[in-house]
Amino acid sequence: MRQALMMFAAIAGAFLFSHATLGYHATFSIAYGALTLMALMISMTFLWLWTERTTPLALGMSFSWAGAASLLAWGWIANIAGNPDAMKENGALFIFIALYFVGAILHFGVMQRSMGLKTGVFAVPVLVAFVIASLIRAVI
Repeated sequence: MRQALMMFAAIAGAFLFSHATLGYHATFSIAYGALTLMALMISMTFLWLWTERTTPLALGMSFSWAGAASLLAWGWIANIAGNPDAMKENGALFIFIALYFVGAILHFGVMQRSMGLKTGVFAVPVLVAFVIASLIRAVI
């Protein structure tokens, strides 16, 4: 934990220094881009781990990180391109969100098996998430 907190402080400090010297937009673009590329690399690493059959979570992790990388890439490209109209309310974004959903569902499936729960229980948190999101959407 100490190492993680020290790393956090160093990285946050570097970003704040970059913000002070390069400005918000340059720092945001560099940080967002680096995070996008790291998410893609992590996804590929988990895909490789899945092919090596090292852990049952690997495929879910690969899909989750691919979803994260895709959504990050969408936002990064939109920001760099000046938020073009072609990227606003574009249904193609839901393809990338679907990657994320598959990763989450695969995770719940692995947790279900690990806990020895009945088949189909993994769908409960997915349904609860949809119900809560729908209720929040209805209220706001």
